[in-house]
Amino acid sequence: MTHALAGTQVGSTRPVVIAHRGNSSVAPQNTLVAFEAAWRAGAELVELDIQLTRDGQVVVLHDDTVDATTDGSGAVADLDLAQVRALDAGTWFAPAFAGQRVPTFAEVLTWQADRPGIGLLLELKGSWTPEQVAPVTDAIEAAGLTDRVIGQSFWPQTVAALKEVAPQLRRGLLVFEVPADLVARCMELGVMTCNPYGPLLVADPGLVVRLHEAGLQVMVWTLDEPEHWAAAVGVGVDAIISNRPDRLVGWLDGAMAHEAVPVD
Repeated sequence: MTHALAGTQVGSTRPVVIAHRGNSSVAPQNTLVAFEAAWRAGAELVELDIQLTRDGQVVVLHDDTVDATTDGSGAVADLDLAQVRALDAGTWFAPAFAGQRVPTFAEVLTWQADRPGIGLLLELKGSWTPEQVAPVTDAIEAAGLTDRVIGQSFWPQTVAALKEVAPQLRRGLLVFEVPADLVARCMELGVMTCNPYGPLLVADPGLVVRLHEAGLQVMVWTLDEPEHWAAAVGVGVDAIISNRPDRLVGWLDGAMAHEAVPVD
């Protein structure tokens, strides 16, 4: 089973680098400038979050409210697109990013289409119905980017909606804990990757092996320190999701080069 985007084998020693909300250690998360920084740093995928506004438009934002990452306040679901777009999504991070906006998903697809090789790991926040999912998957297909996007969610019903509406789109299940029926649940949802919270690799040392034996990939989140990267590589994860993709790329290049050097 080949990796969805990078062409590596399941269980290979060099995991794919996924930029968590873009290169979010150097630019405001979930903005186009953060995605650009991730692409320039050599990340192979950008992880981002989408939500629906009150008027049913798809915007890129992690929290249920705009309070933490903009100069506004209130729930995304209570704001129209025009209200969300009027907010400053950069100054909270640093004055140099003043004027950055909350992107629409359409803007992200346009950005991606112009940058060869970069994939999206698209998290749908919360519970989505098939009717809500359809405009997202239709936009991906219309942009010709189906083979460069993986849809994921913590919510099984959202993953099921993706499967119903766009079975050709690859899917992933995010997990914060490991239920006894995890593999069966993944099989039922038809996902190609199961993406666990980092500490689960320590709490359940056999998790990666079990998922690989079921033909699933493992994209672990969110690891930002070299000792954690080393542990993830050691258990054979297929991808590492990090807020520091630039540093992770360099660390992996060094680690893999060292591994390739023959020992006398």
